[in-house]
Amino acid sequence: MEHPGFFKRAGPFTLGELIARAEARSSPKLDTTLVITDVLPLDEAGDTHLSFFDNTKYLKSYEKCRAAACFVAERYAERAPKGVEALIADDPYRSFALSLAMFYPEALKPRSIGPADTNYTGGVHSSAVLEEGVTVEHGATIGPEAHIGKGTTIAAGTCIGYRVCVGRDCFIGPNATITNALVGNSVILHPGVCIGQDGFGFSMGPQGHLKVPQIGRVIIQDSVEIGSNTSIDRGALKDTIIGEGTKIDNQVQIGHNVVMGRGCVIVAQVGISGSVEMGDGVVLGGQVGIVGHVKIGSGAQIAASSNVRCDVPPGAKWGGTPAKPISKWFREIALVQKLAENRSELLKKDNRTKS
Repeated sequence: MEHPGFFKRAGPFTLGELIARAEARSSPKLDTTLVITDVLPLDEAGDTHLSFFDNTKYLKSYEKCRAAACFVAERYAERAPKGVEALIADDPYRSFALSLAMFYPEALKPRSIGPADTNYTGGVHSSAVLEEGVTVEHGATIGPEAHIGKGTTIAAGTCIGYRVCVGRDCFIGPNATITNALVGNSVILHPGVCIGQDGFGFSMGPQGHLKVPQIGRVIIQDSVEIGSNTSIDRGALKDTIIGEGTKIDNQVQIGHNVVMGRGCVIVAQVGISGSVEMGDGVVLGGQVGIVGHVKIGSGAQIAASSNVRCDVPPGAKWGGTPAKPISKWFREIALVQKLAENRSELLKKDNRTKS
């Protein structure tokens, strides 16, 4: 059965209503009575949907877009594909956020368990489904329409949110929180893990930082293990995905829309910004930082404490800040050491001459 989703969608709205709310403008010939049913990413939008473009890394997706309309900066309006109405905005991301808030107003407010239920006082909600052999320890809370698979343990103090699905033979550790997520089989979450909370999405500007509704999910595939106090944000429009068999250490931050392949190894205190894509078998050493919207190829390895600011090829070994091929990084380190030694020798000679 297809999952029913975590957020109710309002609307539909006419294009005229959306333009007025989203601080955008359009061609005078535009049919403002056109009905829009949802806001979707560039590569998923169809002829009843609205989208936006504000990052040149996604220019090819914009030029292939099939949405009814798209918020864009004026300089890109002429590059809109045939049949896509370019809605000109000074800040396309802000216009997108305002439109998304119309369709998903309840996503602007965090919630732990689910829709208000005055008859629910904690424990296992009457609408939750627990298969045979599920263990729910003292103080755990399982929300409305949640589904817990056979043989899974929900440890003390844990919160399982509205419509969350947890697979079979899992261990969800003490004081973990799971909302807006689908968790596979044989998954281990250690104490204090937080999954499915809002991504860090704001349209920032002089008029204030406008919150962008986060309506995606987190998908945790089979046999994943996640260390204590790690946080994984749900997607904005698309899902955040952690691939099968991946192992994540303690105190790791994974931003919204991150897609992580199978069998990855992520060591403690790594920070992965939004919309990063990682292939299978990627290894990130401790305290690695990755900026948003970059791709890390399958089998790549990043040395501890490095900062990744651009795409990394498959199988590459990189290190440093900014990160670069590890052989180049080692040569730079050796050169700096040699320069420092040479300078030290020059200073010693200078001091002897003066004395």
